[in-house]
Amino acid sequence: MAAETASLLPSQAFPSQPTKITSIKTLAESPGLTSIPATYTFTPDLHDHVTCVPEGSIPVIDYSLLISGTPDQRSKIVHELGRACQDWGFFMVINHGVPENLLSSILDGCKGFFDLPEEEKQEFKGNHVLDPIRSGTSFNVSVEKAFYWRDFLKVFVHPVFYSPTKPAGLSEISLEYSQRVREVARGLLKGISESLGLVGSYIDKALNLEQGKQIFIANLYPTCPQPELAMGMPPHSDHGFLTLLIQNGIGGLQIQHKGKWVDVGALPNSFLVNTGDHLEILSNGRYKSVLHRAMVNRKATRISIAMAHGPSLDSVVSPAPELLVSSIGNEPAAYVGMKYKDYLELQQSNKLDGKSCLDRVRIPAV
Repeated sequence: MAAETASLLPSQAFPSQPTKITSIKTLAESPGLTSIPATYTFTPDLHDHVTCVPEGSIPVIDYSLLISGTPDQRSKIVHELGRACQDWGFFMVINHGVPENLLSSILDGCKGFFDLPEEEKQEFKGNHVLDPIRSGTSFNVSVEKAFYWRDFLKVFVHPVFYSPTKPAGLSEISLEYSQRVREVARGLLKGISESLGLVGSYIDKALNLEQGKQIFIANLYPTCPQPELAMGMPPHSDHGFLTLLIQNGIGGLQIQHKGKWVDVGALPNSFLVNTGDHLEILSNGRYKSVLHRAMVNRKATRISIAMAHGPSLDSVVSPAPELLVSSIGNEPAAYVGMKYKDYLELQQSNKLDGKSCLDRVRIPAV
């Protein structure tokens, strides 16, 4: 049955609304909070429905068969990866080899960060989108008219590893977690390369993944007294190739599939993986980056950790030349190349708005 949700049309802030931006955690924990400030309110859209899909519809990739299965098993998984990237832009990964206790530990570590006193979190606020450690609220409060019900911590963890010095133990856990997840991402990208008809090492070598940017993003979505009016994160696609996400057992992620929003329920100990803009560019549109958003709820606080994987900052990502040539004639490039660093700055410096950044490098069809 379809359910009504909040849309992305921000309401106008009341003139009396204070301009000082505090953390959502502090706001959500305000005594007697029964409604949300106007600056966090989004106008409900009665045409914005969430669709239920049959159980098992969302693709599931068994990573163990990709890296150690028989040739037939591996071939089948590579095919399934390609179909998932083409049809959904999203899939779940099971049997990935990252220990369950490490997943629990990194979620606990991030909760510890968000539980720090506000003045201690301010030590890590950062000033520029390419600062290696940034803590804050919403997405980009300097350009937003309405703010998102979200606090975040963004950290660059590869090729140079950074981490907040607080709370104790977070740095060690995030280093191990980042390394393990990066191995999984590179294994998936090898299979995706093959699914495109390229050699397995194509993406890794052509875009210098050895020096590729890996970004750790922890998100806190506290309980909200009016979840039908708030938004955790708006519909957007991710930069980079793949984003691998875990969460603390509280749902809220929705993806767009065939024009409808779909609630995503994670399998235990799985990664939720979405394809990014740069995989769409590299594949010349064969694979699509997926629009997704984060909802909030009244009863439970959600913590998620997304790990974004992109090329090196200096890499210029454009359609793979091998995919533009075929026996039936050359295929025109659908995107112009742009240096990854420039794309990253463009997306992170503006409002999140669907695929607006990808649209800037898209070549209009003649």
